[in-house]
Amino acid sequence: MVRILYFGRLPDLLRRGSEELRLPPGISDVRGLLAHLRRRGGVWERALAEDAVRVTVNRAFASPETPVGDGDEVALVSVSLR
Repeated sequence: MVRILYFGRLPDLLRRGSEELRLPPGISDVRGLLAHLRRRGGVWERALAEDAVRVTVNRAFASPETPVGDGDEVALVSVSLR
């Protein structure tokens, strides 16, 4: 399980401040996690666009290639007015 925290405008847009997510097979980095979340559609696609969020993994700034795995804490912070 990965713990995902939402900050900035994301809690209002996504109607949650956090969630626990079991990573589907094949998702092993930030890019894959964001793509998975965007597949929820609607506001998720816009709010989590790569240019709309900054990401930390275990409290360190992350790039799209940063690995993500069970037990990690991922924070998503909105940085855009989308």
